[in-house]
Amino acid sequence: MQNRAVARLRTFEPEHALPDNLVTLRGLAPSASRVVVRGKFFFIGDEKLWVKGVTYGTFGARADGSLFPEDEVIDRDFRAMAESGFNTVRTYTTPPRSLLKLASKHGLRVMVGLSWAQHVAFLDDPTVREGILRAVREGAEACANDPAVLCFTIGNEIPAPIVRWHGPKKIEAFLRELCQIVKSVDPDVLVTYVNYPTTEYLQLDFLDFCAFNVYLETPQKLKSYLAKLQNIAGERPLVIAELGLDSRRNGEDGQAESLAWQIRTSYASGCAGTCVFAWTDEWHRGGDAIADWDFGLTARDRSAKRVLARVQDALRNVPFAQSRTWPLITVVCCSLNGSRTIRDTMEGLKALQYPSFEVIVVDDGSTDATASIAREYGWRVISTENRGLSAARNTGWQEAKGEIVAYIDDDAYPDPHWLTYLAHAFETSDVVGVGGPNLAPPGDGWIADCVANSPGGPVHVLTSDTEAEHIPGCNMAFRRAALAAIDGFDPIYRAAGDDVDLCWRLQERGGVIGFAPTAMVWHHRRNSARMYWKQQQGYGKAEALLEQKWPKKYNALGHLTWSGRLYGKGLTMAVDSRRWRIYQGPFGMAPFQSLYERGNAGWTSLALMPEWYFLVAILVAGVALGALWSPLLALAPVLTLAVALPIAQALLSAGRARFTSEQKTLTQRFRLYSLTFAMHLLQPVARLRGRLRHGLRPWRMRGRGRKADVFQRIAIWRETWLDPEQVIRTVCGQLHRHDCVVRFGEAYDDWDIELRCGFLGTLRIRAVLEQHARGSQLWRFKTWPRVFTLVGITGVALTAIAVGSAADGAYLVTGLALIGLTALTTRLRAEWRSAAGLVKDACAIVGSAVIKP
Repeated sequence: MQNRAVARLRTFEPEHALPDNLVTLRGLAPSASRVVVRGKFFFIGDEKLWVKGVTYGTFGARADGSLFPEDEVIDRDFRAMAESGFNTVRTYTTPPRSLLKLASKHGLRVMVGLSWAQHVAFLDDPTVREGILRAVREGAEACANDPAVLCFTIGNEIPAPIVRWHGPKKIEAFLRELCQIVKSVDPDVLVTYVNYPTTEYLQLDFLDFCAFNVYLETPQKLKSYLAKLQNIAGERPLVIAELGLDSRRNGEDGQAESLAWQIRTSYASGCAGTCVFAWTDEWHRGGDAIADWDFGLTARDRSAKRVLARVQDALRNVPFAQSRTWPLITVVCCSLNGSRTIRDTMEGLKALQYPSFEVIVVDDGSTDATASIAREYGWRVISTENRGLSAARNTGWQEAKGEIVAYIDDDAYPDPHWLTYLAHAFETSDVVGVGGPNLAPPGDGWIADCVANSPGGPVHVLTSDTEAEHIPGCNMAFRRAALAAIDGFDPIYRAAGDDVDLCWRLQERGGVIGFAPTAMVWHHRRNSARMYWKQQQGYGKAEALLEQKWPKKYNALGHLTWSGRLYGKGLTMAVDSRRWRIYQGPFGMAPFQSLYERGNAGWTSLALMPEWYFLVAILVAGVALGALWSPLLALAPVLTLAVALPIAQALLSAGRARFTSEQKTLTQRFRLYSLTFAMHLLQPVARLRGRLRHGLRPWRMRGRGRKADVFQRIAIWRETWLDPEQVIRTVCGQLHRHDCVVRFGEAYDDWDIELRCGFLGTLRIRAVLEQHARGSQLWRFKTWPRVFTLVGITGVALTAIAVGSAADGAYLVTGLALIGLTALTTRLRAEWRSAAGLVKDACAIVGSAVIKP
């Protein structure tokens, strides 16, 4: 019996014909729902579709010019594919309608390849270019609106030298044009381009999903590279359009083993699908049969190779092995009057496909139906008086039974595999916490759609492709033991900022925060401009609270300086934010060609700060004073630039928005883009209002101390020896106690410590140790001031204005300039002297201090 089964597997000839009704059940009805993209995955209706694909072709041309085998051969191949667990076929050339019909018969979807001459410099010849556009249109028309079509691929691996020849921008624009042609023929179909590592730098955000051909022959390299591709894909699905191994060179056993782990690694890394290259060893290129490569799952005569059974087993266990044991997870949802949206959260939790979890809903003093709605679903509800978000989250983890505690907001709902991907990240690493993306769901209205494309939303900050500096509170999970070790969340944060503080505290203890790109939740955005304004003011308050606790994380103007990179939708972009460099290698021949950011966008990034509006106000006053002293009118161009920069950045950022709302008419599009533009302009104002109301002012003083000379030398004599590092730690510890911002010099600096008490300047310290007899020590410290460049320029400008206006008799302008200059120098001197006094006091703690002139 077993031998008969093996023989049947190797020939794919069924012992009996399938009943007609079975074929109908497996086949796709003409009215079958089309595949759609929702976040990082594909869906048909409400069912998630894991793309389990295999490539088919390219084949040699038949006598009638067809580039596919006879229908009888295709029918047998497709039947065998379906029996082997595949649901998708990828073609490299446009298939005939008969092939699509056979695919529907066997329940297969088709990734339709639209082939064209991409191996030549196709943009140099207008005739070639127009021929490509025509061929793509004709190919799309030949297959349009067929229920078997999963997507159209508008190209496959444009060679890196060709991209380099034309330039990435022209290639991106041409692919966008091809995408628009296909959408004009079939508006609802999915469109992608199959890229590969050598041109991964192409920025193709107009595609419905990302597809890459990837051949890496060790699990760790593949896992690492897929993490990078997930960040390139962003909020879209990632499909590995080709993976495989040549059995001629590696043997059938080597091919079987490799494909098994390639498939498992791809889905475990969050890929929405894979396509194995290829179904058969029969393969043609340029019209010639390729005889020295055997990538197929079947031989040229369609007999099964050993790899097929391993692939079948891997596909049965997508995305993870069914027999796997999973840890218990406690899901905590904290809510205050969240009855409007919490039912979505409860329904999403009910639909989770995870075998071992509990749900705790913490009702933080709600006065609406929040608690009763949660109880309808059988979850545990803990009702408390209103104590704030952090206290509610603490109640959740303290009552949790799971070793992992996952948090979700009451205005969010999870993807069915949310917990699965979170748990996998914990199980395969030593991280103390894991977060994932939060996406705006469609259907929340056009204002919510604009908010989703505006700044100030919950974003994650990554320090690498797999590690995060910050994960938003609407989608975060932690080991319960890690939360207990730091006493959980700080109750001072009642509405926001608690997630940032918690991440920093965990990392301060040496913990690592991980990131799982497909541990996805849908997070409702604010659906009114008023609610958005109020939310952003709340975030400004949270920034003020965080700055008081973590001054080292903030710059002189009180802005957070992330060590990682922000990822998310709606970020306001500086006008020169696309300053990228491509690593191409000598003569553009590097196998992996990546895009690297050149670093800070420069002075234009200052216009992203809320305080930029203060500069605009100062320049307006200066130009107005031009009525009294005409040389000040020279500030008018500077004022124009200062006003134009944020406007340009808002226009640039709004222009990059991707809306899910209907925008069929010009009026609808204008409404969406106009509101998004306005939110990019006004969000910094709301943030600034919240920051100022809660003490985060640019002119604030930190670490007030008794005044001392700025230029001082301090000598500390010790009879007993102390470790030099201990002395430095003691001094810095004393400075930190006064909330000063302390920074250590780097290897090439001629100073050791820099102290900042305000926003105008710093005090630098240099230390030297003299070793004396019998273990005695003499420590010497020298301090001197430093002024920030912009402050120095301002001082020079005010001096020039005072002198010039006095010479012209414009004494009112002279007086105002002198008042400004006096205020600036007085404040700067106060900052320096206060810092010097703190240094003096800190040194006195170490030992007897003698002040020398």
